[in-house]
Amino acid sequence: MKIVVLDGYTENPGDLSWDGLKALGDLKVYDRISYVDSPEIAKTIGDAEIAVTNKTPITKATIDSCSNLKLIAVLATGYNVIDYNYAKTRGIAVVNVPTYGTQIVGQYAVGLLLEICSHYQHHSDTVHEGRWQNNIDWCYWDFPMIELYGKTAGVIGLGRIGQTSARILKAMGMKVLAYDTFKSEAGAEVAEYVDLDRLLRESDVIFLHCPLFPETEGIINKDNIAKMKGGVIIINNSRGQLVVEQDLADALNSGKVYAAGLDVVSTEPIKGDNPLLKAKNCLITPHISWAARAARQRIMDITIDNIKAFLAGKPVNVVNK
Repeated sequence: MKIVVLDGYTENPGDLSWDGLKALGDLKVYDRISYVDSPEIAKTIGDAEIAVTNKTPITKATIDSCSNLKLIAVLATGYNVIDYNYAKTRGIAVVNVPTYGTQIVGQYAVGLLLEICSHYQHHSDTVHEGRWQNNIDWCYWDFPMIELYGKTAGVIGLGRIGQTSARILKAMGMKVLAYDTFKSEAGAEVAEYVDLDRLLRESDVIFLHCPLFPETEGIINKDNIAKMKGGVIIINNSRGQLVVEQDLADALNSGKVYAAGLDVVSTEPIKGDNPLLKAKNCLITPHISWAARAARQRIMDITIDNIKAFLAGKPVNVVNK
């Protein structure tokens, strides 16, 4: 059984081991290849039966060029880089890792909010630059300090990650509203389910924790922003395509949206002409919510289990049944 890892570096820059995959077949690991569709991808897969990918796309053209391919294992939860429906017609299973990052992604989302509220890094930098020791007052701050206690957080998408964020926010004394087409008892324990318009109208902070579906694409747009409170804060570490980026940039520059904390953008790596790069009060990090070593180890372990289950004829975590 030949296994090829197409873009292994972000999953394992050297602090994890590929030995578990090596035990399952003839393994080749490539640190990185093209993140856009190209003939190079099919050439790299070659005659392998199993392709393991994180963000390298596997399209219809690539699938048609790889006649031995039987399984595509995604080193992530999101699988929109795979033409999974076409893979199904070719009898190729696509499996993902659905639950590895629940805690760290929720933690990271709240961390983006806390940085916006208190500007920790900025003030630490000024201290190291000597400003505090030369200050005429015993303290100083360069931005408004925002207390979250008693404010309202709106969570769009109250799945596992949304619930994690909601629990943290609730523990800080925030009122938590949630919008989700699927309601659960677990969700009702940490948030009040409301319709989208009420969430947009009442929230001081809005978190995006929903998957990217046709009905959620561009959910943060000028019309929905117009329904929000003035000075709202928006946090997105789910999918960049949930946001119409020019609309958000315009709202940031006008002050309608006070600040945004983003770990994702519509095209990654970010392009130089992305309007959010020049928008006011826009914190952007390079899609690293998931990257804690503990979470990456879970990705590795679950991917190994996914492949073992497939080889045993009892596939799990299949997204294109």
